[in-house]
Amino acid sequence: MAWSEHVVVRDGVRLACRDWGGPGQPLVLLHGLAGHAGEWDVLAGRLSSRYRVVAVDQRGHGASQHRPRDVSRAAYVADVIAVVDQLALRHPVLVGQSLGGHTAMLTAAAQPGRVRALVLVEAGPGGANPDGPVDIGDWLDSWPTPFPSREAAAAFLGGGPVGAGWAAGLEERAGGWWPRFDRDVMVRSLAENARRSFRHEWGQVACPTLVVLAQSGFIPAREADEMFRQRPATMAMSIPGTGHDLHLEEPEILHTALADFLESLA
Repeated sequence: MAWSEHVVVRDGVRLACRDWGGPGQPLVLLHGLAGHAGEWDVLAGRLSSRYRVVAVDQRGHGASQHRPRDVSRAAYVADVIAVVDQLALRHPVLVGQSLGGHTAMLTAAAQPGRVRALVLVEAGPGGANPDGPVDIGDWLDSWPTPFPSREAAAAFLGGGPVGAGWAAGLEERAGGWWPRFDRDVMVRSLAENARRSFRHEWGQVACPTLVVLAQSGFIPAREADEMFRQRPATMAMSIPGTGHDLHLEEPEILHTALADFLESLA
């Protein structure tokens, strides 16, 4: 099944969505920082045979507006609600990877009656991380842009399905292949995560929740243990041998995990 693009506008910011259609329960897929909606293509194509699937290019990313003034956590959450409202996605399941999972979590906490369930892929409430924005800025500065080709970008960005997934988010212009985001917008998007934990919001999530972790160390074992102590009904699984971008590395395994979780909601 092919996807069609829908554009949602909230507070003057253009948000591009890949709508895969499909029957049944709506699913909203949210990528991580510096990512793009196309990262979910393999998974979305599989899920759309049974579910209504929408993948969002979040503000500042992909085909959405690249330089929004407001990149607060609240702005990202309000965007999700706007997509849900304007596309009439009744009681969606929110699925997010990394910072997209953080956005999904905050949305579920803020809108407890409107979110059917929550799936966090390599995501959690986190703790204050003052080094985060600098580390991300340094990493993005290390990209040798423009890349001469998508193949060169994929090799630099890790090779295999992970590198290909990241490279698919680039666009060709002005002598090479460039990211479809602004470096400073990415750094500013982490400002609140640098200052504080969001454990209070995690405790406010009332819907069924699945947490899928890799063996990347991105969510430290101590943090994961605290998450499950705070919300002991949370379902959790770990996918061995995978890194932070497990949705790109093992989409079939993630599909099986999601399908089982969604079946359990019926």
